[in-house]
This record gives sequence, structure tokens and C-alpha cells, in this order.
Amino acid sequence: MLRQSQTSHRVAAVAVSLVLAGGAAACGPKDAADRSGAAPGAAGGAPQKGGTLTVLNSEPQSDFDPARLYTSGGGNVPSLVFRTLTTRNREDGAAGTKVVPDLATDTGRPNADATEWTYTLKDGLAYEDGTPITTADIKYGIERSFAAELSGGAPYLRDWLVGGESYEGPYKDGGKGLDSILVPDAKTIVFKLRKPEGEFPFVATQTQFAPVPKAKDTGVKYEEHPLSSGPYKVVKNENDGEHLTLERNEKWDPKTDEERKAYPDRIDVRSGLDAAVINQRLSTSSGADAAAITTDTNLGPAELAQIGDSAEKNELAGRVGTGHFGYVNYLAFNPKVAPFDNPKVRQAISYAINRTSVVNAAGGSALAEPATTFLPEQKAFGHTPYDHFPAGKAGDPAKAKELLKEAGFPDGLSITLTHSTAQNRQTSPEVATAVQQALAAAGITVKLEGLENNAFNEKRWDAKNTPGFFLSRWGADWPSGGPFLAPIFDGRQIVTNGTNYNHAQLNDPAVNAEIDEIAKLTDLAEAAKRWGALDKKIGEQALDVPLFHPVYKRLVGKDVKNVVISDWTGVLDISQVSVK
Repeated sequence: MLRQSQTSHRVAAVAVSLVLAGGAAACGPKDAADRSGAAPGAAGGAPQKGGTLTVLNSEPQSDFDPARLYTSGGGNVPSLVFRTLTTRNREDGAAGTKVVPDLATDTGRPNADATEWTYTLKDGLAYEDGTPITTADIKYGIERSFAAELSGGAPYLRDWLVGGESYEGPYKDGGKGLDSILVPDAKTIVFKLRKPEGEFPFVATQTQFAPVPKAKDTGVKYEEHPLSSGPYKVVKNENDGEHLTLERNEKWDPKTDEERKAYPDRIDVRSGLDAAVINQRLSTSSGADAAAITTDTNLGPAELAQIGDSAEKNELAGRVGTGHFGYVNYLAFNPKVAPFDNPKVRQAISYAINRTSVVNAAGGSALAEPATTFLPEQKAFGHTPYDHFPAGKAGDPAKAKELLKEAGFPDGLSITLTHSTAQNRQTSPEVATAVQQALAAAGITVKLEGLENNAFNEKRWDAKNTPGFFLSRWGADWPSGGPFLAPIFDGRQIVTNGTNYNHAQLNDPAVNAEIDEIAKLTDLAEAAKRWGALDKKIGEQALDVPLFHPVYKRLVGKDVKNVVISDWTGVLDISQVSVK
């Protein structure tokens, strides 16, 4: 998740935990052109309208207010109620990484230097009560997301909009709005930015861009019955999203919405369930569970072993969808702490890593894909293959020892690896132990420092107390190299009095300048190439050791049809599902 301001610090841990709820990762096809996640054995036949779709989740769909929701959290249930200026393309695999129009007629029209973006609304847009949607509603919806009592959403606009850094929302100063959001008429909206942002269309997919009519705003209570602009409306919200019931919004016009299919008549979201219970219910598929899915719970190694992998011979295997989300798990160095201030020590550790044992610790070869690049292996991110410190499948302890000798440690050295004690197969004790054993073969003694997950996150993102060596992970809010590389390696984003994501505290003028140059590009294909080249260049400094890129394996009920899993979210797209 890209974090650019101190106001977003609490969001980070929450969004990460929601994205990885359930925790299991799975490797998909090696061929990037064959990364569709559709479950081949899901119920056959053409999808039809009608029926009730049940959603079984671990995490509650809490804070159901477009200002407070974080796009990457809580699956994609919010997209059924809240439409935005743009949205993700609802297709399988790589095709799903594209941004497309939603409420707007296009993905936005930039000025010459991408510091100003203009959008025009489609005709025929209306809320669930029949009132027309206007650009004033979108402007107000964005402005209320700046209010402290409605915090929790993505932080980009606070950093990007002119005046956004000091704006406190419309509930103060007599309802003052943001001058950098202009609405010359009911169908036109213009955004003025502090700096060029060629990827603004991606940010316009965030729920903060959902329209909210000022006359219907009830502040913190709005989540109880938000006004729908999408195909479904909220008819019940119990225990802050623990039980959410959605029914058709009869005022939604499918002619204005090419992305959402909206097949079921009713969607029943049940949350707060144990992951094992969810997977058991989906596996058994009895009663209403036959038409059930999950948007946040993965299958684990033991469950996958029982299911098997042959969809032709095993009906259950045919109901497993594979998703690829932009994420990297890695070893992080803090070069401000000895001996990690010595590049040769960092290189030695890079050579010593046994990725086979790391993959096994993450659940086995069926559940993790070894990585040597920071960027995920997807074209949209600009992935450029490289392996600056080739260790093979099992590490190269001899090369590591040679580098340690050159670094002044001919007899090896002792270091500490900080990790989380949470059993999430990401920064877990099992992965830490695999690293410990691999480095031992190179003469490096590793002491493991396991911390409770909240304490771990607090320590690893604290610039003043960042450990010298720790397990970490990073995911992108949209499929681009920008949300990956900028927060981790842009020196201007170093935060010394709060949460800091630039763990290496790298402040290289050349890297900063290249990030700015890429941000000016509205040609996303060209931008992707530049992000990939920058990733490769930064990788030469051994500021981290990529370990694996996780994906997802999730089960659907036996009556579920039209499973679509894009590389944008890595999870089943609820807007495409049919149960008849």
C-alpha cells in the first residue's frame, strides 16, 4: 500500500491485515499469459439473474462509509454499492489490471503536465431514491473523507490535491470546501494537483470518489444506510458490518455500467467466522452454502493437500480459484545499523538465502512463488527479470562466506532477525527459521526476535528504531510500480517522527528524480517499463532480499457460476458472480 503522509499511518496496518486475512499464498502458472483465476469446475451453464449469494468472511465489513473504506480492504463488497469515477476492468488475469470508466465517460483528461484532471459524468446516473448524481456530490464525498471522524480511507488526495495537506473536511470552518476541486457544472469536475500524477485514473477508483449528496450526509452514522449509486443498496447492517444484507437498487441503470453484472437478487454477507469453518462450509456446500463465496479467506496447505489438484477427477479441486495480487515478501535491511551498513554483508546474506526452504516454510511449492525482484511478476507492474545475487534454489553459502571475508568477517558474524509471531505464513516464525538455517550454512548466526504482530509492525515502520534486519512485505493499491517503489525508496517520503516505510532510509537524488519523471507519464505502458528499470537499478544496492510473491487459492460453493479473478485484486470479483 502506498503511504505518502503521516495521516495514513493507522491505515497501513489495517489495510495490510485485511488484504492478507487468511494468509495463505499460492503459486500460479509460470506463463504470464495464463494467469486466469477462474475456477474451472464451478457450476456450469450460462449465468442467470436471481437467487441469493452468500458471502462467508473472517473480517467484518466494518465502517461501510465510502470515506472510511480502504479499496484494498474487505474484499470488493463496497463496489456493489458505491460507484466511482473510474473502476477496475472486471476481467480475468492481466486484462483485469486496466482502469476503465465508471461514473465518468472516460478515465480522465489530463492537462499537458498531468497536474490537472477533468472528468465528465455519464447521462442517466441516479441514487437509490431516484435523485440524479451530480459532480457536486462527488466533490462533497471527497471532501468529507478529510474529516478526522471519517478517517481510514486511502491517503493520496491529502497529498496530491492543492491545499489537501491542511484541509480538515466540510464539517469545520462553516462547511468550506476544497478549492482544488472545481465543479463548473453538474456533469463536470476538475482536480488540481500539487505535482504531476499520471496515474490519477487509478486513484479515482478509490471509494472516496463515490458521490455523497450533502443533504443526505449523516456523518458517522452514514454507514448505517449509505445512499447507493451501484446495483445494490444496503437494507441491513448489523454489528458494524458483521451481518450485511444487500438487495437490488432498482434505480441503477445497467446501461450506464458496463462492469457490474449484478446477477443475484440478494447478497447476504456473514462475517466474523473462523477460517476453517468458512472453508468447511464452502467445501460441503449444503443448503445456502452451495451459493456461497468468500472474499477474504484462503485455503491452507493442509486443505489444499486434501483437495488435490485435478479438476477433471476432483469436483472440489474444480471449485478452487487462483488469484494473483501484487505483493512481495522480503528481507529488509536498515543500513543505518551495523553490520548492515556494509554492502558486502547485505550481498552475502542475499547469496546465502535458500529460497526453497523459505517457500517450504510458506506452505510449500504449491503455495509460494520464489522471487528475486521487488516488483511482482506481472506486466502491469513493469516487472523486469533480474537476479543480482544468484543463489540458485538452495543458496550459495560459499559465495556468501567469500563476501563476508571481504567485509572483514572471516569467521562469520552474529545478527538478529526481527519477525512477527503471527501465524500468517508471511512474516511468520516458520519463514524466520528458514532464513536462520540458511544463513547458518554461510557462517552467520541468527538470533530470532519474535514480536506480537502489532508490536512488530510498530517497530519495523519506526524510523528511529527500525531493526537492522527484519521480515517485511508490501502490496500495491493498484497495479503499477509506483505504489511499490515510491513509498519504499523515495527519500522524500522518509518519516522521522512517525510511521516510515522507507526502511533503508534511501534518499538518492537520482532515484527521487526518476520517480518524479515517471509520475508525469500518462502512457502507462511506458511508465511500467521505467518502473521495471528503476526496480532493477535499486536492486543492485541489496537494500532488501525478495523472498516470494504470494497469490491466493479460494474455494467457491458448488452452485457459483462466472468466477472472475483479476490480477488487480487477486480475489473473486463479486460483481460478476451468478448463483443460477
